Amino acid sequence: MSNSYTLIKGSVPLLISMPHNGEAIPKDIAEVMTEKGHEVADTDWYMDRLYAFAQKLGAYILVPKFNRYVIDLNRDPDGVDLYPGANNTELCPTTAFDLSPLYKNDCQPTPEQISERVELYWQPYHQALASTMQEIKAQFGQAILLEAHSIRSQVPRFFQGQLPDFNFGNADGKSCSPELISTIAGLDYAPYTMVCNGRFKGGYITRAFGKPEINYHAIQLELSQFTYMNEQAMTYNETLAVQVQPKLETLVKTLIAFASAENANKSVTNS
Repeated sequence: MSNSYTLIKGSVPLLISMPHNGEAIPKDIAEVMTEKGHEVADTDWYMDRLYAFAQKLGAYILVPKFNRYVIDLNRDPDGVDLYPGANNTELCPTTAFDLSPLYKNDCQPTPEQISERVELYWQPYHQALASTMQEIKAQFGQAILLEAHSIRSQVPRFFQGQLPDFNFGNADGKSCSPELISTIAGLDYAPYTMVCNGRFKGGYITRAFGKPEINYHAIQLELSQFTYMNEQAMTYNETLAVQVQPKLETLVKTLIAFASAENANKSVTNS
């Protein structure tokens, strides 16, 4: 437990990170934000609630306290764009997804303030990611990271039309083994739609921590909020959620089984 994140310890070789789940904004930052900023509309809403079953399955779970409008934990701390040439949001966003300003006039964060936010919020979360992955690998021989995200089904700023329901990304094959992404792609998602490495290929965390050559496997799931929410009202829809949760539970169980099987195979090979 930290003042900027919560880490739930697990018992299986899977860490679920929810870097955009936080809703809080520190008082000093909130004072210079617009009403749109206070709404935190672009939150990955209710990820912790939707994945509550994963704790019972033994997964490690990491969630931040503060909102992505304060600092985006899934961006390069040096400000490098995730998707060069596309419309990107910044490390410390200045506009919402609908391009509404998040700060009052002349109140956008300065380079010094951005550096301070990196130190206060970004670094602790990433240190927790790194130490937890190391702990898992030391115990099990390898570690799987599931980056759990969600987004509205229609965001013209980033993509045209309606987003598929399940959007997996493994940095175009670089962040996890081919066998793992193939296993994930082979699951039954019906009646939901699924795509791998479409508009979303995995953010900074997936790319930074996914190193299959050292048995770190990272995969990002960008889930359409249409599958479990009343999108316009930004409220949780229990009827929809209980329909999609079995698919998520199958995914989590598959990741755990994959890691456990790989570890068993290595043990046999080394014996």
